[in-house]
Amino acid sequence: MFLKRIALAGSFLAFAASAGAACEIGARVNIVGNEFPAIHTVANGAKECGGAEVKANLTSEHQSINLAGMTGNPAEYTSAIIANSSIVALMNDDVIRPLDDLVAKHGASLSKNQLITINGKVMAVAFMANAQHLVYRGDVLEEIGVEAPTSYEELLAAAKMIREKGIMENPVGGAYKAGWNLAQEFNNMYLGHGGEFFKAGTAEVSINNEQGVATLEMMKALSEYMNPDFLTHDSNATNAEFRAGNVALMNMWGSRAATLKDAEGVVQEVKDHMGVAGPMTVGGGEDAASTLWWDGWTVAKNVSDEEAEATFIAMTHAIRPEMLNAETSLEAVWLIEGYEPTEAAKGVFAAAQMGTEPYPMLPFMGLLHSALGAELSDFMQGKESAEQALADAEAAYTAAAKEKGFLN
Repeated sequence: MFLKRIALAGSFLAFAASAGAACEIGARVNIVGNEFPAIHTVANGAKECGGAEVKANLTSEHQSINLAGMTGNPAEYTSAIIANSSIVALMNDDVIRPLDDLVAKHGASLSKNQLITINGKVMAVAFMANAQHLVYRGDVLEEIGVEAPTSYEELLAAAKMIREKGIMENPVGGAYKAGWNLAQEFNNMYLGHGGEFFKAGTAEVSINNEQGVATLEMMKALSEYMNPDFLTHDSNATNAEFRAGNVALMNMWGSRAATLKDAEGVVQEVKDHMGVAGPMTVGGGEDAASTLWWDGWTVAKNVSDEEAEATFIAMTHAIRPEMLNAETSLEAVWLIEGYEPTEAAKGVFAAAQMGTEPYPMLPFMGLLHSALGAELSDFMQGKESAEQALADAEAAYTAAAKEKGFLN
C-alpha cells in the first residue's frame, strides 16, 4: 500500500533515469507544507520553474490550513506536502486527485516505489523517509560513564545521573507540546509497548489498557527531566534547547537532526559532540518506540487540469536527482536517485532496520490523534489519572468517529 519498510542495501531504492530538461509551466502553482529545511529545498526547487508564478506557504501550522485551503473551488493551494498521516484527512474529504495520468505523461523520472498507491490509484509522490530516534550529547554521556541509551529505561537512568552530578538540571528534551506533538509521542511509546490502537478489523478504539497506562507513566517519568514548560515545546523549541546546550538526550525527527548543528548560535560542545542513534525500546520489549514515515506531495482536485499539470511538473522537477548536493544531502534521508546516506541519517536507517511500524495510514487514525492531543495534557500536568485521560481520549475519538460515519 505504501512504503511499508525501507529496503537498505547501499541505497534505499532503485530509480529510473531522470531527465534534466529545464522546467517550464503554463499555470500557477501554490504549495502548502511544513517548514523544516528539506521542505524548503523542495519548494525552492519548484520555484525554479518558469512560465508562471510558483508560491509556497511553509508553516508549522500546515496541517490546520491545508484541508481548508484545498476545499474551495478553485482551491487556494494546488499542492500539499504531506506525510503518511496527513494524507488521510485530504483523502477523507476528497480534495486531492489521482495522479496516474500525470505520472504516465510526466513521471518518467519517478520510481514505482515513490508512487504512493491507495486503492489502486497513485495519490502522492514520496521524496524522503523519516522517523524519530535518539539524539544525544556524547561528551555528557562520557562524563557519567554510560553508552548511548537503547531503551527509555536506560535514558531515564542516564538523566538521573546527569542531574545528580549537576551537569544539567533538565537533560531530557521531547516534542511534548499539547496537541499533535504530544499525541505523536504517545503513539510512538504505545507501539513500543506492543499496543494496538483499534480492535482488529474495526474502527473501535482500544487504548485504555495496560499498554496505554504504561505509555503515559513512562511519558510522565520522562517529563520530570524536561523543561517545566515541556507542554509548549514542539520540535523547534526542543531543538533550540539542545542547540543551546541545555539538553543531552532527546527523541527527535531524523529530518531535524540532520541540520541540528547548522543553525546560528549552536554552542561548540553541541557541534563537537552531538551523536545520533536509532529509536529506543521500552518496557523490556523489542519493538521500536517510534514510527516510520514518508513525506511526499499531492495535487489538488479542485484546480484546473492546466494547474494540476503545472503542479506535477514543478514538483517533479523539485525532487530530480540534480537537486542533491553537499548541502541538501544533509537535510533528509532522500528517496531520490543518487542520494548517499550521511552520518546524521543513520537514525532513520536504524529505524528501518529495526522493523519500526509505519504510522497507521487509516482513515480514522487522524481522529484518534486529535483526541489524544486534546486529552492527555491533564494527565501530564497531574490533574487526572492515566486511566481517566485514556477514557477521555477514547470518548472524544468515539464521538468524532460516529460523526464521521466510521462507527455506528
